[in-house]
Amino acid sequence: MKSIGTAIRLSVAAVVLAAVAACSPFGMFASSVEEEPIVPADELYSTALGSMENNRYNAAIEDLEKLERQHPYSSYDERAKVMLTFANFRIGRFEQAVLAADRFLAIYPRSSEVPYILFLKGSAYFEMITDTTRDQEVARDAIGTFERLIANHASSRYADEAKPMLTIARDQLAGKEMSVGRYYLGNGQYTAAINRFREVVENHQTSTHVEEALFRLVESYLLLGLVAEAQTAGAVLGTNYPTSEWYDRAFSLLQQQGIAPQMLAGNWLSNRT
Repeated sequence: MKSIGTAIRLSVAAVVLAAVAACSPFGMFASSVEEEPIVPADELYSTALGSMENNRYNAAIEDLEKLERQHPYSSYDERAKVMLTFANFRIGRFEQAVLAADRFLAIYPRSSEVPYILFLKGSAYFEMITDTTRDQEVARDAIGTFERLIANHASSRYADEAKPMLTIARDQLAGKEMSVGRYYLGNGQYTAAINRFREVVENHQTSTHVEEALFRLVESYLLLGLVAEAQTAGAVLGTNYPTSEWYDRAFSLLQQQGIAPQMLAGNWLSNRT
């Protein structure tokens, strides 16, 4: 009877252990996930290259990511990371393209492909820029990336290709400042509005928004009773953009107050001509 009881206890223990193993995350992992078969690096690279040549970018990405994962130190890794950045960018996976670019730059900071990777990264940010009513963090990221490319690789053709996008991204930031400034102006927050318009005039002088920013400064200063500042803003606008419709509007606005544009010393705008 003692041996039978012992056998029963051992049997029960075995069932309990089996149940615990089945419920264990390690047991579940072992039973449900199969080990990924290792594919030779040259085979993965060759297949990915063929997919790229046939515009099958999703298939190429799958093989390139497997190549990164299975053979991180292979002779193909640098080229694979370049291809992976481009493939993600090409099919509109811009966030993934940025991540792929960052991995490349972290591992191969002195590669001859760095200008191209920076161009792809900046272009990915550029493609994610939204209208000026929304947050412009990606515009700032695009500007920072393109500025790094131009500063460090000025002789690269990619630096030249980046310049038009850099101009547009900067203009986008100025547009955001104008959007916020107009909102403050419409809500009677004149000082806050002035700060936004000043930001455009001081730090975005090549943007397409400077003319309006100067007019809005005339408008805001008059609403605050700061006549001298309004006259100076009008004078700067007239000196730099004499044929602008914004100058015509500023001139009329000043005339309604019995004053005219006039450059007055001691104003931050005095050196903006």
